[in-house]
Formats: sequence, structure tokens, C-alpha cells
Amino acid sequence: MNPEATLQLIQILEKTVSLDKNELEAAKNFLEQAAQNNLPEYVKTLSDILHHGGNSPVARMAAALQLKNTLVSKDAAIKAQYQQRWLAFPEDIRAYVKKNILSSLGTENNRPSSAAQCVAYVAVAELPVGQWPELISVLVNNVVGPSSTEMMKEATLEAIGYICQEIEYDVLLSESNQILTAIIHGMRQTEPSNHVRLAATNALLNSLEFTRANFDEESERHFIMEVVCEATQSPDTLVRVAALQCLVKIMSLYYQYMEAYMAQALFPITLEAMKSDIDEVALQGIEFWSNVSDEEVDLSIEESEATEAGRPPQRTSRFYAKGALQYLVPVLMQKLTKQEEFDDEDDWNPSKAAGVCLMLLATCCEDAIVPYVLPFVKQNIKSPDWRYRDAALMAFGSILGGLDPSTLKPLVEQAMPTLIDMMYDASVTVRDTAAWNFGRVCEIIPEAAINPNYLNPLLEALLTGLKSEPRVAANVCWAFSGLAEAAYEAAEEDAAGGGSGEDGGGGDDSQSTPATYCLSQYFEFIVQRLLETTDRPDASQANLRSAAYEALMEMVKNSPRDCYPTVQKTTLVILERLQQVLQMESHIQNHNDRAQYNDLQSLLCGTLQSVLRKVTPEDAPQISDAIMSALLRMFNSNSGKAGGVQEDGLMAVSTLVEVLGEGFAKYMEAFKPFLCLGLKNHAEYQVCSAAVGLTGDICRALKTKAIPYCDEIMMLLLENLGDSSVHRSVKPHILSAFGDIVISIGPEFKKYLDFVMGTLAQASKAQVDRNCYDMVDYLNELREGVGEACTGIVQGFKGIGPEPNPELALLEQHVPFMVDFIIMIARDPERSEGNVGVCAGLIGDLLSSFGPKMLPLLDVEPINELLEIGRKSRAQKTKTLAIWATRELRRLKNAASAAATTTS
Repeated sequence: MNPEATLQLIQILEKTVSLDKNELEAAKNFLEQAAQNNLPEYVKTLSDILHHGGNSPVARMAAALQLKNTLVSKDAAIKAQYQQRWLAFPEDIRAYVKKNILSSLGTENNRPSSAAQCVAYVAVAELPVGQWPELISVLVNNVVGPSSTEMMKEATLEAIGYICQEIEYDVLLSESNQILTAIIHGMRQTEPSNHVRLAATNALLNSLEFTRANFDEESERHFIMEVVCEATQSPDTLVRVAALQCLVKIMSLYYQYMEAYMAQALFPITLEAMKSDIDEVALQGIEFWSNVSDEEVDLSIEESEATEAGRPPQRTSRFYAKGALQYLVPVLMQKLTKQEEFDDEDDWNPSKAAGVCLMLLATCCEDAIVPYVLPFVKQNIKSPDWRYRDAALMAFGSILGGLDPSTLKPLVEQAMPTLIDMMYDASVTVRDTAAWNFGRVCEIIPEAAINPNYLNPLLEALLTGLKSEPRVAANVCWAFSGLAEAAYEAAEEDAAGGGSGEDGGGGDDSQSTPATYCLSQYFEFIVQRLLETTDRPDASQANLRSAAYEALMEMVKNSPRDCYPTVQKTTLVILERLQQVLQMESHIQNHNDRAQYNDLQSLLCGTLQSVLRKVTPEDAPQISDAIMSALLRMFNSNSGKAGGVQEDGLMAVSTLVEVLGEGFAKYMEAFKPFLCLGLKNHAEYQVCSAAVGLTGDICRALKTKAIPYCDEIMMLLLENLGDSSVHRSVKPHILSAFGDIVISIGPEFKKYLDFVMGTLAQASKAQVDRNCYDMVDYLNELREGVGEACTGIVQGFKGIGPEPNPELALLEQHVPFMVDFIIMIARDPERSEGNVGVCAGLIGDLLSSFGPKMLPLLDVEPINELLEIGRKSRAQKTKTLAIWATRELRRLKNAASAAATTTS
């Protein structure tokens, strides 16, 4: 740009902080236009403005921000586009900009450095493709150079920190020594500037993943640990907090190396931090021990898995948490008494952190924690100070999750009268924690909650609590959810023990639904109160409305047969509410209204699912027209385009399909456009996934009545499989849906057969990074989808009659692929339980469909080994399928050998 244009740009940049809305809007429009006209030139000028020390701090900061925004976006796909766009700039412009931003480091007066962000985002675009190779050396020299100023060191360390935070760790592995040299140099005790020490400590926090090689070396590890531990003693709170954050992360990443430092350094440092009156410091001390507990729980799981598999575990626990209990618990108890009376739910403070830490310690150390907690509870549960009463309740509820049932049951039963009393406490905080305790009890030790000695007073206390402040009422709703499930499970056990009563309402599973349960006489009253709670004027606070609907769903889901009349009434109430809500669409005024309106529709759809599952097959058709017309109207409205509402609506349709079976066919013509919209919704993959699942449900329900819709559905499913913008988690479900479709329409599937088999062959060859657990899980899901599709295809073409369908011959050319697929899974040590099950099923289907000609293909060592593993499986489904497939194999072998004997 010419000097006049540059001057104009400086003036515009200064207006980006204007309080005048019009000036702000004009500046924004000008900058967008400048970027569109000639982006490389615009970026070059921004770098000039940032570089020129004579410009105002505001102009320099705004220039850096605009420059950074051309390289970065919260959306990963757009960010990748921006990076490619930058790499396509002419080489000379990129070199010019890089020189400007790099030489701006240390020249600003503001903190944090704006130039540091620009350097980092250019680096994140260039380093992965081998560009800007000299950058790290320049940055390191900026920090360790004798003539570097405080601002230079600080800004450079900030840049290093940002790069480490944003970049894939393997890109910088070869540079990790140099990076660490600069960081440790900035963290030393001899560094006079706390600003520099803070920037260095934050940079270390961001680089810990790729300094693994340095942690593997004992001498280097000692040096890093010494520097970090020294920094935790800094008089500057920010440095101290950042150093403690480093210790928390080091503990997670390098647990196996920490024994040498635990007693002398880590334990005293973190215990001291926990006791601090400075919240930020105390939070990090508590977080350290929460992390230790988490890590040791994982290690104990790893150890038991290794023992089961008959191999030594790769890592073992050092039981630091158990060893430290006697020192940690008293400090945590004290922190529990430091609650804020009117704290915001989202504010994280040491009191809340202490509660979470206690829960994790209880999970980790189990019964060993009881002697350190119970005396505090007994001593303070009746304290005149509400803070101590609340802390005692919090401590009691926090440790329940880790205890052995034999310890837990007498403990809770003894505490029940006191807990019920606390529901009437004068302090809202104490009532809130008491209600939360009941939620925990119902979830963890439900038999204590439905003990007949306490049930009446407990229900009275909970129903009173429903009228209390929203935060208390929300916890009461959670308790009702657990109570309903506990009562239902107890009734199921009784029925299983003593035979079930007479038949009655309750959907297709009426035989297995208990005739009555301990909440039956209160059921209608509780449901009524929960419905009233959803309508409270303050129900949007503390998540109360959704908590009340969740409780309502659980009450209905866990209802026995004698409560069916109330379920019928509730179904009509929910349907009426959905219809009323749909009429409110035109009254929506603002974004907040829209969000609440959408949430309400989602909750009503969820509740509709619960009640529908309980409706008898006789009643379902009587209300299905009204339900379907309300859902269609919802899909057609503006909110029906919102991902959450669309997904919940599709799930509600799925339940209706489940209840109506073939009867759903009459709605298919009207519903198909919305199903297709869901299948095309690639942006919101949960919606797309729900639509795929629903497609399978519909085909299974409609059977051959689905044929008229299959062409369009198959086209959309195949398009989704081949589209890279469709989220990977959707694809295994699509493969499974093919299986559902072919089972439903049988040999009519032949027109799609070759194309689908080609797709399955391609999916079965997928390769992933085997070092990434998530990707291995995904690969196993994908293969399970392939197996389910193959199983569906074999079953669909075979048909259900005693004689195989003549169309089965069409499959013969595809059998070798299916056998190769099974053998590939049999030979993969990282296969999942689901893979073994689906292969066992497919083996059985191939044998029963094609008979003796399968023996040479399937009676082979890898397959026999796979079936043996399946027969020993703990998963009942896998075991059953493997036993069946083995029998089929044996039957055919016996028949073959008998035939051979007869012939000879």
C-alpha cells in the first residue's frame, strides 16, 4: 500500500476499539473490504504497522489481531483453509511478513505480546510443511542471548508457548532440546523478571508432551523437576500457580518417574499449596491429588485387565493417594467449610474442588478413607454453623462411590434419619447438599433408599424439597430418578424370585413388567408434582426444568403395570404440551427465547419417547396420528432445523416406529422428506447418525413395505459413505443399516448388491494409526458395521423358509471376500469383543446358508481359534453366537464324514 493508504489503515485500526457503534461497524466493514481486495498486500501492510515502533500501541495491537485472524479460526476446517491460503502467498511476501513479525518481538509495551501470537500462528502453518526451519533457533537465541531485554525474552517465550500449545507434538520432536533450553533458561531462580519466569513456566506447561525424551533421561529429568519445584516457591502468585499446573500435568504424563521426587518434594509442595489461602494456589494443590487418584484408578484397572489376560501390567501403581490419605483428608475437610453462601454454580472454588478430590480419593482408596472422614461427619453434622453441617454432608456424600457395599449399607441406613432431617434445614445450601446426598444414595446404594422403614418420611421430604429453591428441587429430581429405578429393579428381582403376577399394560414387554412396586401408591402424586415442577416460573434456573422432565421420564420408564392408567394420562398431557409449544413459535422475540423454546421441545420429545415405550400395542394406534402430526409440524417449523431438536424429534419417531411396527407405513410418505433432510445433515453429525439409525428401524418395521423408499434412501446412504465431510462416527452405522435394509426387503436388494459389496470391501481395508486408541476403536466399529452388513445380506438372501432362496446363488461370488474378512479379524490382536461376536454370527450364517461347500473355507485354524475365543467370552451374545457357529460347523463335518463313509 502507498503511505497514504497505510495512514488511513492505521486510523481505521485505531477505531476498532471505539465506543461509538457506527465507527466500530464502519471500521469492521473497511477491514473486511481491504482483506477481500488484496489479501497478501493487506497482510504485508498489517505487519509493517505492527513492526513500526512509532505507531500507537492500539494500532499495533489491532494490526496484530487482524493479521492473526487471517491465519486462525475456531472451526478446524476453516483454520486449515486459512493455513493453505497463507502457504499459497508469494514467497517474497511471506518472507517480508515473517521478518517484520519476528523483529517486532520485544518492541511492544503491552502484555501479553501481540507479535508473539502472529509468530506462533505463522509457525503453526509453516513448520509442519518444513518451512521456516530457522525459526526455533532464532527464538532460542532471543531468550538466552546476553543482550536480550526483559520484553524480548518474555514475548519470545510467549511465542514458544503458543506454538507448543497449537502444533502437533511430533512436528517439534527434533527441536525439543532447543525449546527446553530456552524455557528452562527463562524459569531459573536467577532470572530477575517475574514476567519472564511466568512466560517460561507457561511455555513449559504447553511443551510437556513433546519433552518425553528429556523425561526419559534421568539427569535431564532431575534438572527439569528441580527448576519446576523451585518455581512453585516463587513469591509471585502467578508464577507459583503456573509451576503447580506443570506439576499436575507432569504427574499425569510421567507418573512412572515420580517416585524419586514424591516424598522430598511433590508431597510437601502440594500439601502446602492445598492449605494456601490463595484460591488459585489451593486449587492446583487439590488438582494434583485429584490427578494422582485418577491415575491410580486407571492403573488398578490396567492391572486387573493384565492379570485376567495372564500378563504382567506395563505400569503399576505406587499407591501415593493411599499413603497420603491421613494428611490430605483433614485439609480437604477444612476446605469444604469454606463455601460461598451465594456462589454461582459455574464458579470453581477450593470448596467444590475438595468435594471432587474426596470422591476421587474414595474411588481410589475405597474403604481406607472411612476412618479419616467419618469422625468429621459425626462431629459436625449437627453443628450450629451451617458451613460445618454442609461440609459434613458433602464429605459423607462424596465418599459413598468408593466404598464396598458391606461397609456402605449399614453406614447409609444409620445415616438415613439424619439425612431426612437435613432436608428441612434452615440453610438452603445444606438442603441442597442433603438432596444431592439422596441422589447419590439412590444411584450408589439404592436398596437403602427404598427401605420400608424410611420410605414414607423420605418421600415426604423429597416432595417438600420439590417446592424448594431451584437448586434444591433439581437435586430432588435427580433423587426421584434414582428412586424410581431402584424400586423397579427391586420389584423385578421379587418377580423373578416368586414368579410374575397377572398380565397387564406396558407395551410389548408386559410379561416382564412387574405387576406393582413400592412406589405404586405414590406414583400418580409424584408424577403430578413433577409435571407441576416443569411448569414452575423459575424452572429455567439451576437446570430445574430439564431435571424435572428427566425424573418424569425415569418414573414412566420404571413404572409397573398397576401404574399404567397414570402413564396413559401422562402421555396425553405431554402430547398436549407439545402441541401448545408449537403454537408459541410466532411469539419468539430473541435468541434467549429461541434457545429455551428449542430446549423445551427437545425435553418434550424425550418424555414422549419414555411414555410411548410404555403404551400398549392396543393403545398406540389411537394416539399415533396426533403424535405424528405434532412431530411433522415440529420438523417443519424453524426450530425443527436446529440440530438438537431435529435429533430428539428423530429419536421420538424411532420410538413410534418401535411401537407401531408395520403400522408406521401410513406416515412414511409424509415423513420421508424429513428423514432425507436428516440423512443430508452432514454439518450436525449427531442428527445424521440418528437419521441413519432411524432408517434401519423403519426398514425393520416396514419389511417389504419399505421397498418404494429404498432407492432414494440407498442413494443417500452410499453418498454419505463416500463423502469425506461426513463425520467418521456415522459411517459404521451406515454399514449396519445396509444389513437392516437387506433383511427387510430380501432378494429385492439385488440391484444394490454389487455396489454395496464393493463399498464393504473398501471399508474393510481401512487403515488407521495403531498408536491412537480412539482410531483403533473406530476401526473396530467400522469392521463391526461391515460384519453386520454381511450378516444381513446373507440372511436377507437366504430368506426365512426351510429351503434357501434361489437368489442366494447371487452371493456366491462374494463369499471369498466375507471369509477373508473373518480371517483378517481373527488374526488381528486388537480386535474388539463386538468383532468376535459379529464374525461368529457371520460364520454360522454362511454355514447354514451354503452348507458343506463352506467347510474347506471355514474349517481352518484362524477361524477355529476365533470361535474358541468366542465360546469363552464373558459377553453372552458373543458366547451364544460362537457356540451356535461351532455346532453348525460340527454338524456339517459330521454329515460330510457320514456321507464319505457311505460312499466308500
